[in-house]
Amino acid sequence: MTLRLNREFFVRHLFVAVLMFGMGCWFGYDGYVGYPAKTPAELYREIEKSDAPNDEAAQRVYVNAIARQKQFMCLAFLASLLVGGHLFAVSRLKFSFDGEGFTWNGRRYAYGDAQAVDRSRWDKKRILVVTLPEGRVTLDAWHHMGVKELAPHFGVPPDNSVAAPAAEQP
Repeated sequence: MTLRLNREFFVRHLFVAVLMFGMGCWFGYDGYVGYPAKTPAELYREIEKSDAPNDEAAQRVYVNAIARQKQFMCLAFLASLLVGGHLFAVSRLKFSFDGEGFTWNGRRYAYGDAQAVDRSRWDKKRILVVTLPEGRVTLDAWHHMGVKELAPHFGVPPDNSVAAPAAEQP
């Protein structure tokens, strides 16, 4: 079985990346085109919903509003880049497994080749970290479909195991 990118994870993260990019474009338009096309008094009226008390106040709001739009543009583009970059990195994982072992980065391993398996985040987040001689691979069931089926090979009890009920106190 080959681990595949979880469709829900992909769609949500792609949506956020595209949304942040769109917001960056909108803020950029306002900061470079929309706001500079207005006079300071017009922009003051639009933002503050009242007439400017004087030209100096209008100019201050004008300069600050344009700078703020450019800052928001940078933040939105950065967020888009980070989310999109994370999505790209997660999508590049090449990992397949069967009953005998697994293949990671084009190299075949037996399950016993793992130097360590960190299961500490499995119960809450469904994350395993497998340490191999060539590096570590993080297997996250939210990112990839098939991790839950792989986990028992690394000593994680299957999801369908049910704990015995606690004995009742008299």
